[in-house]
Amino acid sequence: MSPATVAVAQLIRGISPLDAIELHHIDTALTWLAGTDDIFRRISRPATPAQHLVSYVVVVDPDERALLLGSHVKSGLWLPMGGHVEPGEHPLEAAVREASEEIGIEAEFTVVGAAPLFLTITTTVGDNSHCDVSLWYVVRGHRAHTYHLDPAEFSKAQWWDLDSRALPESDPHLGRFLTKLTAA
Repeated sequence: MSPATVAVAQLIRGISPLDAIELHHIDTALTWLAGTDDIFRRISRPATPAQHLVSYVVVVDPDERALLLGSHVKSGLWLPMGGHVEPGEHPLEAAVREASEEIGIEAEFTVVGAAPLFLTITTTVGDNSHCDVSLWYVVRGHRAHTYHLDPAEFSKAQWWDLDSRALPESDPHLGRFLTKLTAA
């Protein structure tokens, strides 16, 4: 394993699974990492490699119990911000970069810490469908602040109450993530 792959495997081993689904995703990701060093997406069509690493940046206002999601242009879903980890980049560095690029903020990992809280494996929607192995990082936000998301990625942003669970069409694992976030 390359040093980058070893570092990602260590991150993943540090995640305590919420449930059997997350445990399965963790085991699947570790098996994937043990069999390849080709884990970083390259700009090409179709997606190369077909399975690659993502850092989600989930903006949460814990005082207001709210979550910021963006209306993602390509998928048509309300998603946390984030993106593909670049070749050789550590997933935490990717989360910091994505927070800056997509939200225009300096990431504050003061809600649950700087380690990823959650891991999912999801097949994306759209014409360039691929499999994302996603590490979910939690970043502190403030509901009173207006966030201007990258218009190339998101058409608008909206805060959602964590307690209402009346969430929009989103990542299929968002509800489970919120269960884990609430427990954390």
